[in-house]
Amino acid sequence: MSTRPYAQALKMIQDAGLRPTRQRLLLSKLLFERGEDWHVTAEALHEDVLKNGAKVSLATVYNTLHQFTDVGLLRQIVIGSGKTYFDTNTDDHHHFYDADEEQLQDIPQDSIILSGLPEAPDGSKIGRVDVIIQLEKD
Repeated sequence: MSTRPYAQALKMIQDAGLRPTRQRLLLSKLLFERGEDWHVTAEALHEDVLKNGAKVSLATVYNTLHQFTDVGLLRQIVIGSGKTYFDTNTDDHHHFYDADEEQLQDIPQDSIILSGLPEAPDGSKIGRVDVIIQLEKD
């Protein structure tokens, strides 16, 4: 039994409470139907869009990535001075970052043990701890 080309993307977008626009469907398909978790920048995703012959502006890619992050479909990871990646794996986990290759690699959550976290400021609580280990060449 075959499914329609955008059936999975349509369901994901609707389940997240978003309106399934042409751009959201296309970007969802590119992001989530790869069969693997992916760390992507807006610029890299925009290049993929263009390679697929579609016309979507970089601003639309950024807006859609932020909308997907806001509804929990993606996780945003900011590296250093503002390099932003979007992670299709939203489970709790940490990352290695290779600055030379500009790539993130997942580290399983249970591979790092954290202790001695500071108290959160009044009126707030710690929601998540993200560890990013920067790699250097030998």
